[in-house]
Amino acid sequence: MILSTLSLLITGLLLLLILGALLAPFESLGWWAGWFGEKPALPTPRVPEAGEVIREHPTTSAAVYLSGIGAIDADSIPQEEIDWGLMAIKRLPGVLVVPDVYPYSVTNAGLTADRSFARAYRWIEQRRLENPYDLLQFVVNLRNLFQVAVSADRRYGPIYNLGVASEIIRALESRGYRVGSGKPVTLIGFSGGGQISLGAATYLAPVLKAPIRVISIGGVMADDPGLNQITKLYHLYGEADPVQKLGHWLYAGRWKWFPQSDWNRAVAAGKIEMINMGPMAHNGTKNYFGWTAFTPEGKSYAIATIDMIGDLLAKDGLIDPATLQEARAANDPEARAYEAARVAEAARARDKQRQTRTA
Repeated sequence: MILSTLSLLITGLLLLLILGALLAPFESLGWWAGWFGEKPALPTPRVPEAGEVIREHPTTSAAVYLSGIGAIDADSIPQEEIDWGLMAIKRLPGVLVVPDVYPYSVTNAGLTADRSFARAYRWIEQRRLENPYDLLQFVVNLRNLFQVAVSADRRYGPIYNLGVASEIIRALESRGYRVGSGKPVTLIGFSGGGQISLGAATYLAPVLKAPIRVISIGGVMADDPGLNQITKLYHLYGEADPVQKLGHWLYAGRWKWFPQSDWNRAVAAGKIEMINMGPMAHNGTKNYFGWTAFTPEGKSYAIATIDMIGDLLAKDGLIDPATLQEARAANDPEARAYEAARVAEAARARDKQRQTRTA
């Protein structure tokens, strides 16, 4: 009886995986076919009317954050990433930070928007608010993982990546970035967001007419044609993060035996730089956004990741080093206080668990 039930569960899971994989490209294809009432096209720069002055954000560059596969919509991402983004804005002076692009939909529509399973995803979202490690989060991860696979697919990826690029451009324009200004744009992608950043770069570079950089934080990336459109790819990886290696294992274009692949030509051209972040992990309290794990220098992993990004942007001339140090010094007291609060919160949670087990 037990074996029969277990076999049924495994069969059901396999069928769910197969069905999810088969249906994954349909949203992109439907968008391309115009089923959602929108004609697929990249936004064109808005032409000001006579006497109108379009206000442009005064920053000298922009950074767009694309979340990992745990995101339900642009606002419902793991709390640690939200806190990380708010701190990044303060520690990256002179950079227009855009945090609200949902990279797992060609229309920027989150899973709780007007969708067939929106009610189910809202329920999962509520459970996650109560317990960030709820097992049903796996459903969201699996759904978004398939969208990453679509982005990397040479058949459906161009459509998917065109849609995401369109949403990135709209998000930039809504914050005062002027298309055609030539101001550099950095795409910061965590996990699956790394691959989608590369895919979107294919269209962003020619439309924005600006240098495009990608900073991958534990990104799972394919041998994507977008590598031909970027000026640099920085891949931040943790020694305790096996997930980020999946891109190398799964996509033959990243293997050294194919020197003419987009990836290996980018490596040969010096476009790709691998940066070891120490013993950081992909998930858990010791991930790249962790507030309760610390480097030997005393920085939380979250702050260390932000500061590495700041150092890279300064190295490329996108942030003035003196201004960067001033911003860090001004933010350090707030960062230290927040780290201390999270450490205390984690200690209380552990005490509560011990009391529950001994009760």
